[in-house]
Amino acid sequence: MTTLLINRKAAVGLLDMSEIMDAVEQAFRDDAEGRSIMPAKTYVQLERGDFRAMPAALPGAAGIKWVNVHPNNRRYGLPTVMAVFIYSDPGNGYPLAIMDATDLTAYRTAASSACATKFLARRNARTLGLIGAGRQAQMHLISHALLLPLEKVKVYDVRPAAVDAFIAQFQQYNVVPASIEEAADSDIVCTLTPATKPVVLSQWIKPGTHINAVGADAPGKEELDPSILTKARVIVDGLDQASHGGEINVPISRGLYSREQIWATLGQVITGKKPGRENDQQITIFDSTGLAIEDLAAARVVYRKAERLGTYPQIDMINSISPEGIEPVSSLGALGK
Repeated sequence: MTTLLINRKAAVGLLDMSEIMDAVEQAFRDDAEGRSIMPAKTYVQLERGDFRAMPAALPGAAGIKWVNVHPNNRRYGLPTVMAVFIYSDPGNGYPLAIMDATDLTAYRTAASSACATKFLARRNARTLGLIGAGRQAQMHLISHALLLPLEKVKVYDVRPAAVDAFIAQFQQYNVVPASIEEAADSDIVCTLTPATKPVVLSQWIKPGTHINAVGADAPGKEELDPSILTKARVIVDGLDQASHGGEINVPISRGLYSREQIWATLGQVITGKKPGRENDQQITIFDSTGLAIEDLAAARVVYRKAERLGTYPQIDMINSISPEGIEPVSSLGALGK
């Protein structure tokens, strides 16, 4: 057996947002129906950033993502977020592929938000507010444009140059610069910042708004005024992960919100186990922390396409050893040495 090597350039060529959106939605269905295995995300906190290990299994697939978040990486010419995914055969454990997952992460995050919007936003939603104009904003516009006939996209960032670059990149859409208050006054609001204190105030959010709260993906991060949570229907991607590292993690730690107030997981809404939006006046929030099953679902799409094309480098990762070349256990000395 061999292992496919898929670098970033190759991975980008294999990623298709529509396909990733379908795969991620199915992953949420599988999870809600008990067809997934997903241990808790493990964090390794360092002085300049952190690493996260994210293993998972879905029907017919298994793997793990190793991803970093280093906010100051721009000064080194590196992405803030970089990731590698090991995609394995669940039957025998063989590593079928090692792939760059930096863009895969961006795709699956935006796909997850679009999935939440599909099931939670008002049917007549037409305006999109993006708070943050970085890579995730780009991907969220792409995913939502596939989902809805957007009439206006309002973009805010603390860096005006980032907004200008964003607008120049998406001239095919009606994208306009906005204040943070104006961006929050949209049918669908996506918060995409690394904030550690609220940047979106309760009075800016109108009835009927759907919010994809994406930036808070680690303990201590927070983008929304906690009072927004108490007047909204909060849907999370994963209960434990959101409670410890999502938008609700700080309000829970301060006693301003409780785990019992969470309405449902997105998988429960998708499968009809719990209703999502029930009227046009409700405020809905999707607390997105990024689940390992999302990465695995996206990695499976990439692997299957790469395998089918058969044009990518392969290595014999696990060298075959003949029985004659294996040293008897008795000659290896005491176990543990």
